[in-house]
Amino acid sequence: MQLGTQVAPRDDTDYRMWAQLGVTHVCVDPPGNPHDWTLDDLQRLREHIEGFGLSLAMVQLPMNSRAIEKQDSPHILMGKSPERDREIDSICRLIENLARAGIPAAKYNMNIIGIPRTPPEPGRGGSRNAAFIWDKADPDAPPTIAGVVGQEENWERIDYFLARVVPVATASRVRLACHPHDPYTPPGYRGVTRVLGTVAGLQRFVSMHESPYHGLNFCQGSVGEMLAEPGREIFDVIRWFGERGKIFNVHFRNISGGRLAFKETFPDEGDMDMARSLALYRELGYRYMIMPDHVPEIDARDPSGTAFAFCYGYIRGVMQALEAAGGRA
Repeated sequence: MQLGTQVAPRDDTDYRMWAQLGVTHVCVDPPGNPHDWTLDDLQRLREHIEGFGLSLAMVQLPMNSRAIEKQDSPHILMGKSPERDREIDSICRLIENLARAGIPAAKYNMNIIGIPRTPPEPGRGGSRNAAFIWDKADPDAPPTIAGVVGQEENWERIDYFLARVVPVATASRVRLACHPHDPYTPPGYRGVTRVLGTVAGLQRFVSMHESPYHGLNFCQGSVGEMLAEPGREIFDVIRWFGERGKIFNVHFRNISGGRLAFKETFPDEGDMDMARSLALYRELGYRYMIMPDHVPEIDARDPSGTAFAFCYGYIRGVMQALEAAGGRA
């Protein structure tokens, strides 16, 4: 397993800092719109990152976690042709260039409404922790520009995308890692029934257009948000996807609470046993990045940087403890 990060570097100082903290692999993008990235752009970035002793393990396809109004490829999820065909063709060319540039994986989201949250909840020592409490949400929040998208319509659009992109990824040997919907929301919230917001939905997703290059950016926090009792249920979920080789990246974050009532936490304080989780990833033969994600807001001169540094240290420490214990948590 590899200690990774997907934080966007502010400048080269961040690359040096990550190497100093024990990070070995990164998910970083070239500047500009991904639809405009050239092979030279990708190769130049990979070589630059390698100059700091790091490996460029992944980039973000132009399908991000933001609401559809802010995405680089909005027509794919709006189901609007011929615009979506042009966007998909561009993504296929990008995947082929990733292979030529020696970049083995890409992550993406199939996200229409973004990442809904309610006001932050207090955390350890007075930190401000992102949360989603359904009782504090607006159930009548208006739809996005995509309008009303029901379950089957959503699946049809996902299938249309996968049918065209997965064969290209398979031929190019580039792993495509899709992020779950974050969080689970009741059917019809903001006009959308989010089909990748349940474990059953994710299982159906990875079974479509079967390929060893089609899998998940497995956000443990987001998956925990789907569960009634994440502290008890998460291990069976990790095992189901891990045994099938469908985990290509791990967002290693914890929560307190569960479906429709949770707050994000540091990895050592939530309801999921993250040391036991890491031991299970190792047992299943997982060999890609383990990276922090969604840290609480803390009081520091560099709040985000300090919080992420804590998470890097936590992950590295658990990895070393597992090595010393022969893989047992």
